[in-house]
Amino acid sequence: MTKRVRTRFAPSPTGDPHLGSMRTAIFGWLFARSNGGSFIFRIEDTDRSRTVEEASQKIITALNWLGLDWDEGPTVGGDYEPYYQSQRLDHYDKAIKALLETNAAYRCYCTADRLDGLRERQQDRKESTHYDRRCRVMTDAERKLQEAKGTPNVVRFAMPFSGKTTIHDLIRGEVSFENNLIDDFIILKSDGFPTYHLAATVDDHVMEISHVMRGEEWIPSAPGHIQIYKAMGWTPPLFAHLPVILAPDRSKLSKRSGAASALDYQDQGYVPDAMVNFLALLGWSLDDKTEIISRTDLIKHFSIERIAKSSAVFNIDKLNWLNGEYLRSMSAANLTDLLLDYWDKHPTPGIPDSPDKGYLLQIVPIIRDRLKTLADAAPLIPFFFTDVVEYETIELVQKKMDMEGTRTLLTASLESLQALDIFDAVSLDKALRSLASTHNVTVGQLLGSLRVALTGLRVSPPLFETMEILGRNRTLTLIKSAVELLSSS
Repeated sequence: MTKRVRTRFAPSPTGDPHLGSMRTAIFGWLFARSNGGSFIFRIEDTDRSRTVEEASQKIITALNWLGLDWDEGPTVGGDYEPYYQSQRLDHYDKAIKALLETNAAYRCYCTADRLDGLRERQQDRKESTHYDRRCRVMTDAERKLQEAKGTPNVVRFAMPFSGKTTIHDLIRGEVSFENNLIDDFIILKSDGFPTYHLAATVDDHVMEISHVMRGEEWIPSAPGHIQIYKAMGWTPPLFAHLPVILAPDRSKLSKRSGAASALDYQDQGYVPDAMVNFLALLGWSLDDKTEIISRTDLIKHFSIERIAKSSAVFNIDKLNWLNGEYLRSMSAANLTDLLLDYWDKHPTPGIPDSPDKGYLLQIVPIIRDRLKTLADAAPLIPFFFTDVVEYETIELVQKKMDMEGTRTLLTASLESLQALDIFDAVSLDKALRSLASTHNVTVGQLLGSLRVALTGLRVSPPLFETMEILGRNRTLTLIKSAVELLSSS
């Protein structure tokens, strides 16, 4: 590869950063990093009617969360700043002037009413809707008259009337389009801002972008972009149009099926490395079996040749599994830090504002295997942080037992636990199994009653380890409370 690699992520700040956009960013970032190149981040905010003020910051936040650092762009600067297109109008004005001077573009004075009427007539005749190039064949006198009247206008690119435009796509190979079937598309709007077609093309040239990775929905626009490069005498970058991400039923991805904001997944307790791993596998693969790939290995092995042509399918079950695997592979210390940070940003009922880190460090190892997301932790452990465990009396009574038998069993448990020299999980396991055998109940019946008494839950972390963390005094106090409750009932 002779030309230095410079990829770019260039989102439009029109809403929250969605997963498809982040997948595009990941592919561009991985390709740049795997080739020792540069990753450029650019905000394409020339569509002023759709620009959302806080969207740019949300995109920045999402990239930072995923750990996709950029070499040039907002917050870091670079040789080609500014990196907001709304601040780069002088570059586009120069290109527009050059295209007009060479008749590669022309001003169009058609009103919205005329264009609407044209479209309706074409639809009535079941024709493809396109601009009829009326203003392209205007005489100089007609054009001067419109200028003298101050008629609002846009600038359209003049597509060739004949021939083909071929795109050399790195994923799909050569794709050709008949030029006469492509509209004279708008490159400058009446508000003075360029459209994506011009602005992206100019900036990709000026910023020396070597590879453009973007969604396959831009393939129909690509021949127009190639013609702009040709008209300006520029060499186009290499294009790689990425497959779309579909819902599990292969319909368009929607919020219901996973097209939520990337930041929603952060709020739900997914971790960055798992998300990058998951999104990288939506359209790319290392082989036909490897699912868990570290960021380091993704960078080492990523190549455009392994990007699929076919659409990728979003699978929330796979994401949950993958995220759980990442959580389980962490050290208790790292997972504890993540949970503390998560609860700090997302206050959770049942979890104190500032949990003791040392105490939580004891709890994390016994819940880690049950987590798919960070949000799964809180419902498992609220009883560790309260002196009062709430439950209905009847919940203490297990199948094939009654209240009196349960009270007798818990009273015996108190006596057995008080007599222990060492109050740890191993000693508790041995003592309680022996107690169950002595009282002719199953271990499940005994532990079921104790679990409710100590945690208020029917399903809890491993009970013997839980009791060890709670400690002798608190364990005995909670069992005494259960016995009193049964006695009063």
